[in-house]
Amino acid sequence: MAASPDDTRAEPTVDAVTDAAPRPRRAALIYNPIKVDQQKLRGWVTQASADAGWGEPLFAETRIEDLGDGVTREALAQGVDVVMVAGGDGTVRAVSEAMSGSGVPMSIVPSGTGNLLARNLRLPLEQPRKMVEAAFHGDTLAMDVGFAHITRPGGETDDHAFVVMGGIGLDAAMIQHTNPQLKKTVGWVAYVDGAARSLANAQPFRVTYQLAGHRLHTGKVQSMLFANCGSLPAGLELIPEASVADGALDVVIFQPKGTLGWVFVWRRVAWDNSVLRRFRAGREVLKLRTKDNSVRYYKGDGVEMAAQEPKPVQLDGDEFGVAVGISCHIAPKSLLVSVPAGHDVSKL
Repeated sequence: MAASPDDTRAEPTVDAVTDAAPRPRRAALIYNPIKVDQQKLRGWVTQASADAGWGEPLFAETRIEDLGDGVTREALAQGVDVVMVAGGDGTVRAVSEAMSGSGVPMSIVPSGTGNLLARNLRLPLEQPRKMVEAAFHGDTLAMDVGFAHITRPGGETDDHAFVVMGGIGLDAAMIQHTNPQLKKTVGWVAYVDGAARSLANAQPFRVTYQLAGHRLHTGKVQSMLFANCGSLPAGLELIPEASVADGALDVVIFQPKGTLGWVFVWRRVAWDNSVLRRFRAGREVLKLRTKDNSVRYYKGDGVEMAAQEPKPVQLDGDEFGVAVGISCHIAPKSLLVSVPAGHDVSKL
């Protein structure tokens, strides 16, 4: 049947669709103005952004009241595609806390004295510009982040991330007693002075602790460490088997008995872990050595501990007040970290 003149059914038509131009990718740089050469660093980032065809970078400084987590969250809210962090270990920790679970890569531009996370990731410590380039052209590693739920003497609680290690007891007291001016002058070596000041009056304290899935323990200790990484400056290996991507928390307990006990602690960390374990013959020697309990190692999903008295706490080398209890766990592969293209991550 022929269509009537009034038949208004229209033939399908195709309208021209004009998509909006895609938003240019954008990088952010979060930096501690005290730790970096601002002009040089901002120039590198601006040039690298332009060379990569990205938009104008976002710059944000840390402040006393914002160690980096606040400005990082603001940058993420603006939709940045990568965040570079330049500052001390505390700045890296704060930025990592804000970025955990975001799905946005973080590039560490080595600065400050410790560079503990950069050391553990075996990044080029003396080539900060290479890490700026890695933000745009590098590979990405998914690494774990530790979280500490801290109970204060008055019952208040607060939560913070750590990417290297946290601790309660003597290690935190050592950091508390480190001279800030000496640290600026000689770097991590200043911690030796802090250790000497702390050891003079070090007293063991009683704790109760339990690893997930294990029985309850109690005893007197000098320190408990909760670690995501195992390497320290000067080539010291505190936890040789620690990995940033194994989804597990490493716990180290120091409980030396007297002066000889401290000798065993030093031998374990500075000689056994850092030297002998590197060689097959050395590992055979360690198998024959009588075990001592001056340093004890555990690995698991998490740990809860309570101290009989308030003790100082540190996270990634920064003081975090005193606590009577800490519960720690690992958020597996929750932080994406940029590394130089081709960087060997097989042993991380």
